[in-house]
Amino acid sequence: MAKRSIASAWARAFNRSAKKRLRQTLKTIAPLARQARARSGAAVVQAVQAAAQHTRFPAAAGDWLPGVAVGAAGLRRFHLYRPAALKGVRAALQQRVPLVVMLHGCGQNGRAMALSSRMHRLADRHGFLVLYPDQDTLAHPQGCWRWYDTRSGHAQAEARTLQSMIDQVCLRYPADRSRVALAGLSAGAGMAALMATLAPGRCAAVVMHSGVAPGSAQSTATALQAMRGRGRVALPDEAPLPPLLVLHGTADGIVSPDSGRLAAQAWAHALGALPSTPRRVQRGARHAMNVTDYRCRRKVVVRLCEIEGLGHAWSGGDRQQAYSDPAGPDASRLAWAFMQAAFEHVP
Repeated sequence: MAKRSIASAWARAFNRSAKKRLRQTLKTIAPLARQARARSGAAVVQAVQAAAQHTRFPAAAGDWLPGVAVGAAGLRRFHLYRPAALKGVRAALQQRVPLVVMLHGCGQNGRAMALSSRMHRLADRHGFLVLYPDQDTLAHPQGCWRWYDTRSGHAQAEARTLQSMIDQVCLRYPADRSRVALAGLSAGAGMAALMATLAPGRCAAVVMHSGVAPGSAQSTATALQAMRGRGRVALPDEAPLPPLLVLHGTADGIVSPDSGRLAAQAWAHALGALPSTPRRVQRGARHAMNVTDYRCRRKVVVRLCEIEGLGHAWSGGDRQQAYSDPAGPDASRLAWAFMQAAFEHVP
């Protein structure tokens, strides 16, 4: 009996000691736990803010309107920039305005293209809509438009899906179907030119920046050859091709400058245009460029701008963006000026 009493007393004393140590431990770690929760919460907030920043389009006076289009290649997302002057008025009551389609390059998306080109600023000033499609990374891991994959039909399917996107925008917003211009960088340039050849009556102007001409590749293997300027450009016979502006850097190490030159020459040949004497243009301290106009009946139908010292980048773009060179002439202004001239000849 005495032994049980001693054992019980020892157990009670042990429990009291354990509870005391537990209370002391909890008292010690409680502030640490609160600090850990605070740091964890801050980390979560920072992660959410970083993710939001990565998807946020630049601040602007107008609206960034998200959308989804479904076509032969599946689903593709996009953002449409609507200038402030077009906000708050019913589309049916608005005058139809031009639509500029901006196709990004590999390793980019529509947001990166908007940040780099800043085409929305010109849209505010001149009153047009800007469409920024997004390639699906499930369709291409690097986010490239598959302009080259004509043998399998993937290129044509993507082109038709983008055309469906344009049709959708023209139905919902006051976009003028007769004044649609396509512009792109790198793979986006190749896709823009391909769309113009597949449906030449659907766009009024094309701008190829650091791209490869359509018909010069049919697969991934032949695309690499075409990017080196070794492809043969094949354009549809007797197609009413729209005016073309080619912008290409002489220091482009990804897509050979020969590719841009071949695209301009083939397009001009298809339109029966002859080259003028090249002229050298330089504004301030920006890279100079050699400009060759190809004319048909005194009208410039193809313009080739070879920009000295420019690599594989949007000329005159935001310095904080990849594939963007602020030292070059402003490609967005050059593109819009060319588009405006083309729109003047639209019936």
